[in-house]
Amino acid sequence: MKSLPNYLQSQRKRLSLSQEEVGFLVGTQGMSKGAKICRDENFAREPSLQDALAYESIYGRPVSELFAGLYQQAARDVKARAKFLLYRKVRKPDQRRQQAIIHLADQASVNSSNQ
Repeated sequence: MKSLPNYLQSQRKRLSLSQEEVGFLVGTQGMSKGAKICRDENFAREPSLQDALAYESIYGRPVSELFAGLYQQAARDVKARAKFLLYRKVRKPDQRRQQAIIHLADQASVNSSNQ
């Protein structure tokens, strides 16, 4: 089953918070705090890292869980790029580098299958 890009709305509703209240907690300035949260919840924009960390603090869930769909896509992309690096010719072979890349390729597939 494919994950949603984020689970912000369900987490907000679980705590019975309004979009305005979450906007205030995130630190949104101005009159339209709820509008920004609405855009984040409805996938109209990806929040900044600062906002994502604020969501983690508010909802008590890791960013990788709150943004499961985005996380899974990032893991797939890393795995694909790591596989590319494995087969790229390098002038000076480096065993530690090679092991790190293999670990990334393996870890990315493990993480994406656990989500």
